[in-house]
Amino acid sequence: MSRPMSSYCLALIALPALLLAANLAAHAQQNRQWVGTWAAAPMLAPMGSNRGHFDATFREIVHISNGGSQIRIRFTNEFGIDGLTIGSAHVALSAGGSDLQAGTDHKITFFGADGVRIPPGAQMYSDPINFSVAAQSDVAVSFYLPPQISHSETYHAFADQDNFVAVGDQTAAASLTGATTVQSWFYIDGVDVPVVAGSESVVAFGDSITDGAHSTPNKNLRWPDILADRLKAVPAQNQIAVLNEGIGGNRILNDQAGPSALARYERDILSQNGVRYLIILESINDIGRLAHVTTPDDDVTAEQLEGGLKQIADAAHQHGIEVFGATLTPYGGAGYYSAKGEQVREAVNDWILHSGTFDAAFDFAKATSDPNSPNQFNPAYDSGDHLHPNDAGYKAMGDSIPLNLFK
Repeated sequence: MSRPMSSYCLALIALPALLLAANLAAHAQQNRQWVGTWAAAPMLAPMGSNRGHFDATFREIVHISNGGSQIRIRFTNEFGIDGLTIGSAHVALSAGGSDLQAGTDHKITFFGADGVRIPPGAQMYSDPINFSVAAQSDVAVSFYLPPQISHSETYHAFADQDNFVAVGDQTAAASLTGATTVQSWFYIDGVDVPVVAGSESVVAFGDSITDGAHSTPNKNLRWPDILADRLKAVPAQNQIAVLNEGIGGNRILNDQAGPSALARYERDILSQNGVRYLIILESINDIGRLAHVTTPDDDVTAEQLEGGLKQIADAAHQHGIEVFGATLTPYGGAGYYSAKGEQVREAVNDWILHSGTFDAAFDFAKATSDPNSPNQFNPAYDSGDHLHPNDAGYKAMGDSIPLNLFK
C-alpha cells in the first residue's frame, strides 16, 4: 500500500500554482487602464414593457463612486434578440430631474462615430470622453434609439432612481420635453474612469437588500452607498469604488428575477473592471420559497445554498479577488417566512461565519436584528415588510463593515 502524501508535500505541489495565480493577478492589476465607478446588473425586461419601435431619448442618472479626468460608458444588449442601434448619445452632470448642468454636456462616440449597432447578447463601450467628473457625482447619460424592431429589452428593474424617456432625439437638450419618469436603468450597465494610484473596486453582489429596495429613491442610501461614502472619507481608501450588482428577487440556485447568482457571477463579478473585493449577500429568496414549495427546485437545503456560495467565492479567489461573506438579515414576519426557512437561514449564517470559505465575514444579521427576537428586524431598521431594511437599517449594515479589510 502506498503511503499517503503528507500535507507538507501537498503544500509544495500547490505552491507554484498559487504563486502563478498571484503573479497573474498582480500583472493584471499593473496593466489595467480603467476601473469601474458605477454598475448595475442587467436583466430581461418583462414582455409588454418595451416601448414599441422607439424613436425615443433615454436620460438615465447614475451616481458614480470614483471621479476621473475621463469617463466611458458601457452599453448593453445582453438580453436582446435583435440588434440595438444607438443613434446618438451624450453625457453630462445632472442638475436634478431631467435637467443638465450648464456647460457640462459632452458627445459620446463609438469608434469615432456618433452611433453604433450592438449585436444581440453583446456589450459595447463608448470611446473615452474627456469629461472631468468628481467622485460621487450624479452623471446623466442620454442616448437616442431611432425607430427599429425590438422584441426584447435589457434593463435593471429597480433603480430607486428617477430616469426619463422622451420622444425624439433630445440627447443634447438641457432639459427633456414631455418626458416620462421611469425607475429603471435601460441599456447601460457600467461606467468606468481611468485608473490612478489606489484604484480598485468592490462588487456588492446580492438580491433586493443589496439593490436597495425600500430605501428612499434618488438619495443613494443603499448599504453599498453607505460603504462608498465611508471609503471616500478615508484618504488612503478614497480610490476604492463600490459597484452594486444586486437584483431584486434574485436567487442563488434558480432563476427568478434575473439569472440566478450561479448563472451571472462571471458577468457581474469577474468581468467588472478593477474588481479587487467581493461582498456576497445572497439566498434569502431561495429560503423564502420553503414557505410554499411548488416545484422540487424550491425545496433547497442549507448545504445546497452553501455549495452555491462556495462556488462563487472559489471562482473569485481564482481571479485574485478577496471575498467577504455577509450573513442573511432576519425575515421573521415576512410574507414568505417559515420555521423551516428560519432553520436554513441560521445554518447558512453559521456557515458563513465559521466555514473559512471567506476571507472575512460581515454579520449583517447581528447588525440589524432585534436583540430580543433575533429572527426579526430591530423595529428601528424595519421598512415595514419585515424583509427589507429602511434607510436606517441600510446605514447600520454599511456602518458595520470594517474598513481595515480594504487595504
